[in-house]
Amino acid sequence: MGGLKLALTLFTIAPLNVSRVDRQTARTAMALAPLIGVLLGTVLAGAALGLRAAGASALVAAAATVALSALCTRALHLDGLADTADGLGSYQGQEKALAIMKQPDIGPFGVVAIATVLLLDAAALAGVYTRPWPQALALVAAGTAAGRLGATIACRSGLPAARPEGLGALVAETLPRSAVTVITLLVAAAGAVLADPVRGPLAVLLAAAVAWALTRHARRRLGGVTGDVIGACVELATMTAWLVLSTTP
Repeated sequence: MGGLKLALTLFTIAPLNVSRVDRQTARTAMALAPLIGVLLGTVLAGAALGLRAAGASALVAAAATVALSALCTRALHLDGLADTADGLGSYQGQEKALAIMKQPDIGPFGVVAIATVLLLDAAALAGVYTRPWPQALALVAAGTAAGRLGATIACRSGLPAARPEGLGALVAETLPRSAVTVITLLVAAAGAVLADPVRGPLAVLLAAAVAWALTRHARRRLGGVTGDVIGACVELATMTAWLVLSTTP
């Protein structure tokens, strides 16, 4: 229960009291991240489909989903995306790039990254919300689950923290690669059930590949992962999954 509470507080704005925060609890939280994604996606899609029922266009419903997603996550992952883009886009050495990522302001790379991801999210969801409501709800939930799988992948063994403190240090290398593989396959199977037997697993696997590639690059440039990199993994994996799922017939 401690791990579930921690997962809910990390990936949503749920006001839960987490009495224990250690690496064992963090391991459970990161393993449960895709499940939190399903719950979050259900809430987001439910609100958007309510707007559709009230007469809103698919594009308005998509924009509302993007805004509500930022609200329900405190825009934490978007902030991580911006900081990661600024750090990696600076082409500075490890220490300088990490220092850039800790600065409170957002640079041009971060602005472009956020704008691009939000636009593509809205474009993908606008297509999703033209489907019958049960299918649309399932597609959004599958996409958010695949997005949170990005956080699980970022916590695999062999991928150290870039800093000795912060969220990255707490969760880095908490999950064995075998566990990450099993969780990925489970989320892919869920994608087949929720979305489409072909595009569902494809969306999950492509989202996982994006998160894996980003974390490999972060290790090469930054020395490992940070909380910002994990947030960027979530945003990019979610975007990838929604783009693939928006093409589901």
